Amino acid sequence: MLLFAITGITLNHAGDIAAQPITREAHFTLDAPSLAELHRPVQDGAKQPLPAGVRHALERQFGIALDGSIGEWSDYDVFVAMPRPGGDATLTVDRETGEAKLETVDNGWISYLNDLHKGRNAGPAWGWFIDIFAAACLVFSITGLFLLQLHARTRPSTWPVVGLGVLLPFLLALLFVHR
Repeated sequence: MLLFAITGITLNHAGDIAAQPITREAHFTLDAPSLAELHRPVQDGAKQPLPAGVRHALERQFGIALDGSIGEWSDYDVFVAMPRPGGDATLTVDRETGEAKLETVDNGWISYLNDLHKGRNAGPAWGWFIDIFAAACLVFSITGLFLLQLHARTRPSTWPVVGLGVLLPFLLALLFVHR
């Protein structure tokens, strides 16, 4: 909950937090058997995974995982987007020469945590985690209201404070948030 609150603040002030992205490039040329796998006929703009031999060679060379990655094929190259929390990576493989270029961008740890907050490019396991966490927050909130109901008789300020907590965000959104 603390991390969620902190990243809520950093997201709200993202324009005020300077980031220094770090971009790295790595190059590799496929061997002849792997290059031959790229010469199969593919419709321009098709979205297909890389052939197994090419995928294994690139995974070994670059130290990346391409399982389930889909490439966008053209007559000249294959482009694979590999978004991740806090950055991005792209892989381009020239179908004629076998030259492969991996470009990674790291936007820093604040960007990483902000992307986790939003569930952006974090995978299905993280998506399930934040959904379960949100459901638990709902349970806490609803049971908290029942506890307030239980103790409200002895605390007359309970419902006015709860009402203000509901009304204040509504008024702020209505009056100060413009479309």
